[in-house]
Amino acid sequence: MINQAFSGKSVLITGGMGFIGSNLAIRLAQAGAKVTVLDAMMPDYGGNEFNIAPVKDSITVNFCDIRDDSAVTYLVKDKDYVFHLAGQVCHLMSLSNPFPDIEINITGTAVVMEACRKHNPDAIVVYTGTRGQYGPSVSLPVNEEAPTNPKGIYEISNLTAEKIIRVYNDVHGIRSVLLRLSNIYGPRSQMKHSRFGVCNWFVRLAMDDAPIQVFGDGSILRDFCYVDDCVDAILRAAITEAAFGEIFNVGSDIPVSFLELVKTIVDVAGQGSWQYAEFSAERKAQEPGDFYSDVSKIARFTGWKPTTDLKTGLSKTLDFYRAHRDHYWTPVTATTHVPTTKPQPATAKL
Repeated sequence: MINQAFSGKSVLITGGMGFIGSNLAIRLAQAGAKVTVLDAMMPDYGGNEFNIAPVKDSITVNFCDIRDDSAVTYLVKDKDYVFHLAGQVCHLMSLSNPFPDIEINITGTAVVMEACRKHNPDAIVVYTGTRGQYGPSVSLPVNEEAPTNPKGIYEISNLTAEKIIRVYNDVHGIRSVLLRLSNIYGPRSQMKHSRFGVCNWFVRLAMDDAPIQVFGDGSILRDFCYVDDCVDAILRAAITEAAFGEIFNVGSDIPVSFLELVKTIVDVAGQGSWQYAEFSAERKAQEPGDFYSDVSKIARFTGWKPTTDLKTGLSKTLDFYRAHRDHYWTPVTATTHVPTTKPQPATAKL
């Protein structure tokens, strides 16, 4: 279905050299789409030329910023689909400097949508936001009708971008789909730091035989969605007419505690260790508590459901980074080795 829908179509992916964007670009290129990737390649944000290696000769790459009106105007012309994934994605940065979030996530989104309105009003736009737009959950699982009370500027800027796009859908007729992603993991994520992508960061620590810290008692719940499932959700939403103007969660309906996640990573990797750690005052203030998504709405509209279980997804992730680690981080050496601790016994407090 997806191959047939996108074969021969012209698409633009903002942030297309990053984690989700590059996986989306590969999938679309393999489906026969004419893919153009836009990426500013900001340091530490995950843009990586190796990410698109499997399709580098069959897609077009434009290194520019979504705030560049002239460049964006040129790139959106004649596109059938615009997948808007570019953004400031570091929650911690937004706590100390709110302006990149405002400039990239809000102004950049307005630039993209104005370019569509003026030069390509027939384009279909898909935007990927974050489950952080909800803030602390009122009830579980969290559905799209839940209140939005985000706890940080990053999440507020994503929510604002979503509302901007919805206005362009409702007022200007730019057909758009709005997605809220929850803890996506898998191949092609940045692995140099821990500021975003907790599951992938834990995978790196296990591969480096460095201890993984489990904050508190490890009982906090999250839902983790493998990147291939996420890409499938994005594509299905894009080709579902009934989805235009709608908001959808993209995550997993199977909650997993952080302790269970870490134990599974160590088990699947066959290496690594973990230890309990106390929350810092900053982490405790930011922690929203349990969260997992209700994905029944997107299932009703598009037929999408996640199909990759956690062990399978982690196995694929580990296989990818073991084969291509040098493109993502420098392995720990004997001189920089971090001492490890033995795994906690199975009777440890949950």
